[in-house]
Amino acid sequence: MKRQAKTRAWHHRHVNDYFVRQSVEQGYRSRAAYKLIELDERDRLLRPGMLVVDLGCAPGGWCQVAAERLRGQGRVIGIDLIEMVGMNGVTFIQGDFTADAALTELEVAMRGQRADLVISDMAPNISGVVVADQARAYHLAELALEFAERWLQPNGAFLVKVFQGAGFEDYVRRARMAFASVMIRKPKASRDSSREVYLLARSPKSGTRAED
Repeated sequence: MKRQAKTRAWHHRHVNDYFVRQSVEQGYRSRAAYKLIELDERDRLLRPGMLVVDLGCAPGGWCQVAAERLRGQGRVIGIDLIEMVGMNGVTFIQGDFTADAALTELEVAMRGQRADLVISDMAPNISGVVVADQARAYHLAELALEFAERWLQPNGAFLVKVFQGAGFEDYVRRARMAFASVMIRKPKASRDSSREVYLLARSPKSGTRAED
């Protein structure tokens, strides 16, 4: 299929997507919001009073859901290299999560408080080279996992997007070494054609968290 034809096919699928239409009607910034909504309703991830850290948060769909469900009690901190329009109840840091300076800024914003929930829907810019894209995706997922290990509360949870294929089994094995419970989820809002799934890990094991 030629590139122009692929673009037309993607546009047709996008504008006719149920979750895209719903996000427009309900005021969410992206269809990804419905992934977190479904996962929260299934696994009860969000509750008032929490500190939630959203890694790779732009354009803000997951931040919106988190802020709504905290109902003004608690904090949501998001970080992304791409600029995000501000929203009530969300502290946004524009920076590269993979860089030390941005990570330090994020940690300062946390004010020494451990997170109750770390969420990451990050994905690299797609080059079209599957092996390279997969490697970049898992590099981001590894950094997110390291952050969650270090900064989660003892009973905290970590939700991250990963892609089935090369690196998947190794990543799941690594997560199971670090957390007491690890589950794989495929929300309905995740397209059937996508290899993405979500790993939900709970309760980091002792010896991995930041010192008080």
